[in-house]
Parts: sequence; structure tokens; C-alpha cells
Amino acid sequence: MILGTGIDIVEVQRIAEKIAKGQGFRELVFSPGEIAYCEKKAHPDQHFAARFAAKEAFLKALGSGWLNGTAFHEIEIVHDAKGQPNLRLIGQTAETLAPYGIKRIHVSLSHQASMATAIVILEN
Repeated sequence: MILGTGIDIVEVQRIAEKIAKGQGFRELVFSPGEIAYCEKKAHPDQHFAARFAAKEAFLKALGSGWLNGTAFHEIEIVHDAKGQPNLRLIGQTAETLAPYGIKRIHVSLSHQASMATAIVILEN
């Protein structure tokens, strides 16, 4: 059964500017694995923006928004062997959200030079 859906769109430049400030935004929002993945890409800011949109879409799908005990860098986008993105909860965030009974998380990312978007569907 679908627990919730969420969608978000973000300007790539907005995320690029926050990362460029160098005040820890990148490490606060993205996991080490996500940072390594994005930094290897020809246009890393587009990939960072798509991941940011996915995290926002996830919180919208959850229906509760930001919760104590959750952290952006613990809402992680990983890729399977085929390159398909998956959203994984780790650390304290996984523990905090366990009572929601999320069994599957579907995520789709898209980006271009100026915009990035993501949709998340949660199943219980």
C-alpha cells in the first residue's frame, strides 16, 4: 500500500552556491558516498541538486516533514548494479523512522543544467 508520495524541484545554481560557500553545507546534507559519487561526475552540482530534491521529496512523502532524530546526510541516494537510484535510510534517521513501517522506497531523479527534480513513493 502507498504510504505517501513527494516531489521536489530545485535550482542547480542554488545548491552550487551553498556548496561553494564551504561552510559545511555539503557534509551536513550529503553522505560521504553521495559526495564521492557526485564529485566524480562532469557536472557535480546537477547531481548534488537532484539528491537534495530527493531528500526533500522523501520528507514530503513521509507527510511529517522534518523530524527530530533525522538528518539529511542519513537520507542517502545509492545506485544498484544497473545504475538505478535507490533511497536508503541510515543511522539515527533509520531508527527514528522505523515506526512508520516503510517497506519500499521508490525514487526517480532528473536534472539538467539549471534544474533538478525528484519524486519519491513510499510503500508500507
